[in-house]
Formats: sequence, C-alpha cells, structure tokens
Amino acid sequence: MLPWKHVLRALSVLLLAVAATLAPTAAAQADTAPSRGWNDFSCKPSSAHPRPVVLVHGTLGNSVDNWLVLAPYLVNRGYCVFSLDYGQLPNVPFFHGLGPIDKSAEQLDAYVDRVLAATGAGEVDLVGHSQGGMMPRHYLKFLGGAEKVNALVGIAPDNHGTTLLGLTRLLPYFPGAADLISAHTPGLADQVAGSPFLTKLNEGGDTVPGVTYTVIASRYDEVVTPYRSQFLSGEHVTNVLIQDKCALDLSEHVAIGTVDRITFHEVANALDPARATPTTCASVIG
Repeated sequence: MLPWKHVLRALSVLLLAVAATLAPTAAAQADTAPSRGWNDFSCKPSSAHPRPVVLVHGTLGNSVDNWLVLAPYLVNRGYCVFSLDYGQLPNVPFFHGLGPIDKSAEQLDAYVDRVLAATGAGEVDLVGHSQGGMMPRHYLKFLGGAEKVNALVGIAPDNHGTTLLGLTRLLPYFPGAADLISAHTPGLADQVAGSPFLTKLNEGGDTVPGVTYTVIASRYDEVVTPYRSQFLSGEHVTNVLIQDKCALDLSEHVAIGTVDRITFHEVANALDPARATPTTCASVIG
C-alpha cells in the first residue's frame, strides 16, 4: 500500500489536471490586458458605473481563465474591469489561490489600491468566485478594506468552509494528512470547515458595516458543501439560490462562476441595483 503522503501528492496532481481541463489555460500574466478589454489601467469609470470592478478568482484559478466570460460581459456593459492573481506557490504557474489566505488578502489590498490610484475612483466593487468570494471578507474585516469597497458579490463562495461532500471529515483518520495539506497548500487547509482561519473570520458576525453583500449559490455545487454554508447572515446581505431564478439552471461549482450567464445577470443586478431587471432563464441570452 502506498504511504498516505504519496497518495496525497497524487491527489494534488489529479486536482491540478482536472482544473486544467475545466478552464482553457491562457499563458497570460495578471498585468497583461486581455484582448477583450479588461485590465486596462487607462480606463476611467463613467458616471453610470462610477466604481471599477475587481474580479477575484477561485482556488486553482487565475486572473484570466476564471473570467473569460464574465469580464467581457461587464466590460460590454460599461464597467472598468480588473482582475488579479493571488496565492501563488513557487514553481506552480497558472494555478493560484493555494497560498495562505490571509497573505492573499494582503495582495488584494495592494491591488485595490493600485486600481483606485489608476482610475481615480473612491471605491471599488468586488466580484469573486469560490475562495475569491470569501477571501475578500478578510480584507474587509481585518485590513481596512471596508473603507475602499462598496459591494462584495460572491459566486459560490466558501464563506463557512467546505466539507467536500464529507471528505474533509475523514482527515482525522489519516495521521499527518491535515498537516501535510497545511504545509504544502495552506490555501486549501484554510478552506476546510472549522479551520482556524475561518473560525477567526466568522467570529463576531459575517459582515462589516458599510459594505453590501450578495451571495449567489447553486444547489448543485459539489465543491462547497453543504451549499447553504455559502450564505451570509447580517445587514445588507442578499442570498440568492440561482435555481430560484431559473429552475432549469444546472450549473455546478465551476460553471456558475465561469460560464453561467444567468448568474452573471444577477451579478450585474448586484453591481447596479438601481437598474436591476428580473433574472430569469431568459437571462442566458441577455
């Protein structure tokens, strides 16, 4: 029988391989402006959309691949749109979000400052997928981000951690497994339900004053489980189950954050509630 350490390493390789098939890998860097018009630091927000939108990718994602559909969707609606890479590990290209989440939040802090300086805006709106919808809450709560952020929209965020359909509950039965994950991929360890990071993050309430929160979840999410753990409690919170908007929407964890235009319509509503229109199954062609 293979030692558990070797099994975990093999599992890590498998996860990276799966991620590569789920997202069209683009050999691009965070500061390279994609051809579809985002990460343009000469962009000046309009009076209709005065706040830049910063997109925060999920675990194993990056600043380009996670946003090949949503970024152009928002650019075409008149937003200045930016995206960053965070949580990089040495010698692991393209697949980010694996470093300690508190350090990733510091990277977000610096990036938001850069966007505000370039655009002249007073605040940004944040839209994040998976870890990218949860990690900014550390920035808002502990790094002064609430003064610079108007809204946080989380798509399938693991706000209260995940059990991965119960698999994380097996870790105590494999001595050393949790320590190995923490040592080599701390960003994954931080996302396990009950982790010290999440315990600290959620102590004293899910939200901070001055920021509006929207969570968009799918009942078919197989990564952040149970899916209702994604929802937040507190003032100025809107929790959306996307199947309540379109019962035919079968998007799971990856699709809801990368290609689901019904979800993206709800994102647009959250960014501009004064001009919101009903999200329905027909929003897929909107």
